[in-house]
Amino acid sequence: MEQSAHTTVSIFEYAHLVRFSHTLFALPFALASMFVAANGMPSVEVLLLILGCMFAARNGAMAFNRLADAKFDAQNPRTAKRHIPAGLLSRKSVAVFIVVNGVAFMFFAWLLNDFAFYCSAPLFLFLLSYSLWKRFSCLSHFFLGIAIGASPLGAWIAVRGEPAVFPAVLGVMLALWMSGFDIIYASQDIESDRKLNLHSVPAKFGVNKAMKISLWCHIAMLCVAAFMGLWWSLGVFWWIAYSLIFCSLLYIHLFRKSDDLDALNRDFFLANIAISFLVLAGLGLYAFFS
Repeated sequence: MEQSAHTTVSIFEYAHLVRFSHTLFALPFALASMFVAANGMPSVEVLLLILGCMFAARNGAMAFNRLADAKFDAQNPRTAKRHIPAGLLSRKSVAVFIVVNGVAFMFFAWLLNDFAFYCSAPLFLFLLSYSLWKRFSCLSHFFLGIAIGASPLGAWIAVRGEPAVFPAVLGVMLALWMSGFDIIYASQDIESDRKLNLHSVPAKFGVNKAMKISLWCHIAMLCVAAFMGLWWSLGVFWWIAYSLIFCSLLYIHLFRKSDDLDALNRDFFLANIAISFLVLAGLGLYAFFS
C-alpha cells in the first residue's frame, strides 16, 4: 500500500515538474496540422503515436529546463520551491526521466515513418537546447518559440512522411505567439534575471518596452494567420477563429486596465489555451468539411 502511494506521489511530482497542463499550448496546433495533413481524421495508430511524440518531447524538454536551471531556480524566490531546489526530486531521477522520454520520442517516431525517425534525435536535442539560450542572449524567447513552433511540422511529417510549407507557416504563427507570451511571462523575473546575469527582453529593456515587443510579436502572428487564411483559402471557420483570436489579443494588450503582472500572466495563460483551441477548431473544421 505504501509503495502504491509513493508511486502515485512520484507520478504527480513528475507531472508537476513538467507543467503537464501547459501541454495545451502547442498540442492543439499539432493536432490542427495533423487534421489538415490527413484531410480529416488519421488512423487511430497515427493519432496515438503523434500524441506520444508530443508528450515525450515536451516532457523531456521541460525536465531538462528544470535540471539545467536548478541553481538559478534556487536563487529566485518565485522558483525556489520547484522540485529540484526543494529536494522533491533528485537531479539523477530527473536526468533518467529525460533519457526515458528521449528514447520514447524516437521509438514513437520510428513507428510512424522513416523520415520522422531520422529527424527525431536532432529535433529532441534541439528542443533541449532552448533552456541554455538565456545564458547568452535575450533572443532566448524566440528560440523557445521556434522550438515549440516545430510541433505542427512534426505532426505533418508524422502523417505524410515529408515536410511542407503549410505546417511550417503554421509553426511560424505558433512561434510568434509563444515568443510574445514568454516575454510577458519573463517579466515576473526581471529583478532575479538581472541579479543572476540571465538574459531576457524584460531584463534588458524594462517591462514597458518588453510589453511593446510582445505586442509586435502578436501583431506579426495575426499577419501570418491572415496570410494563411488567404493563401490557402481556409474558409469561413478559419476566419471566425481568426476574429475571436484578434479580439482576445486586442483586449489583453490594449484594453486591460490592471498593471498587476500576476493577473496579466494569468490572463495570457487563459488566452494561450483559448487561442490554441480556436486554431484547432478553425483548421479542424476546414480539414473535415473542405
